[in-house]
Amino acid sequence: MDASLHFDCLVRLADDHMILGHRLSEWCGHAPMLEEDLALPNIALDLLGQARILYDHAGKIEGKGRNEDQLAYLRLERDYRNLLLCERPIGDFGHTVLRQFYFASFMGLYWSECQNSNDQILREVAAKAIKECAYHIRHTGEWVIRLGDGTDESHQRMQNAVADLAPYVGEMFHMDETSQQGASAGLIPDVSKLAATWHAQVAPVLAEATLETIEVKPILGGRSGQHGEEMGFLLTDLQFMQRTFPNMTW
Repeated sequence: MDASLHFDCLVRLADDHMILGHRLSEWCGHAPMLEEDLALPNIALDLLGQARILYDHAGKIEGKGRNEDQLAYLRLERDYRNLLLCERPIGDFGHTVLRQFYFASFMGLYWSECQNSNDQILREVAAKAIKECAYHIRHTGEWVIRLGDGTDESHQRMQNAVADLAPYVGEMFHMDETSQQGASAGLIPDVSKLAATWHAQVAPVLAEATLETIEVKPILGGRSGQHGEEMGFLLTDLQFMQRTFPNMTW
């Protein structure tokens, strides 16, 4: 397999988990209740743990001496290839749990398919990540239902979150040239084939939450390094320590 293609596919996946994990970490100390002050950062740790392994593996595939820290902290904004969904600001609590429910539901299917990957490291990551995704789906799904079918205010906030996130859902299932080549090489799944199953899994939860689904034309760009303005602010925070104190160690 072409090393450049292999690297690109791994880094995309790592970027998704790194950036979303950072977003979830922003809730630490600010969640609406103590349980969530623990639960959301713990989910973030799961995502960051997966990102670390993927970055380390990608660096070895690339063969240019870059380690996980350099790939995570020392790239420019346009070099990140995460889904736009992952970089969106956290919004209110309902927005956060709905996004995490969407992403975890997608990754549960993705990791399941990755068990057939010809990359042994990816198969090993998938085997553990499937179990973590099951918890993420259950935890955030319960919150989506609780808030959607709750008070008038919580219902409206959740419906607003559905509308806000709708343009970013389609990118999860978009197959660009890199995705097509990676799937053809047997490295990653064909995500376009996951869309129907994802919608079938998500729809009953939204229905129980009394939320109306919204379908809009997807906004693309994350996979090609075209990000919203919020990404620059996110990276300023994320990269501050490494850029201020290069090569620092604990």
